[in-house]
Amino acid sequence: MASDFPDDIHTEPSDIAVDTLANLGPLRRMAGIWEGHKGLDINPNIDGSGRQAYLERIELQPCDPQTNGPQLLYGLRYHVCVLKPDAPETYHDQVGYWLWEPATGLILHSLTLPRGQVVLASGHARADADSFEVTARRGSTEYGICSTAFLEHAFRTESFLMKVTFNADGTWSYFEDTELRVKGRDAPFHHTDRNTLALVAPPTPNPLARAAQT
Repeated sequence: MASDFPDDIHTEPSDIAVDTLANLGPLRRMAGIWEGHKGLDINPNIDGSGRQAYLERIELQPCDPQTNGPQLLYGLRYHVCVLKPDAPETYHDQVGYWLWEPATGLILHSLTLPRGQVVLASGHARADADSFEVTARRGSTEYGICSTAFLEHAFRTESFLMKVTFNADGTWSYFEDTELRVKGRDAPFHHTDRNTLALVAPPTPNPLARAAQT
């Protein structure tokens, strides 16, 4: 809420820790390079809906702490690459940030798609949470969705939800539900994606943390 913000909107924190990995809250367990081989995409097509299995690789690397005046954020910069099991071309590509505000438990998830769409979703969680959700809605000026004119015309995104769950074996899973209004259909379509990811390489410390170690 805007009423929760301090009157001083300019002064930055004086005690910023340089090690992002140590200050990511629940996002710490997502840091690194991950692969998943059992993804399932339920998508709209001309016949109604389709089911597509997919393979996924996601790299989440810590970036240096960021401030908005007094607000302090720690985050992961990420790149997702998704392939069909039997085809060489990229099925889905996505870049963005996962951000954590330790002072409030705010989680931000930004995503950009090379089909002309951007989303900023938000949620809250404890630092030790085993799961969390982020959401965004079309029309919101804070945590919303922006699309090209064609996507607004043909496949309008009304809302976005992503739930992340950390598993006891060190993997993590996600479920996404993107509510679409598809041209020519009366009912909304729930475009869903799910996968479980296993670590294949550890994260690289952020530049400030590396410099502090030398």
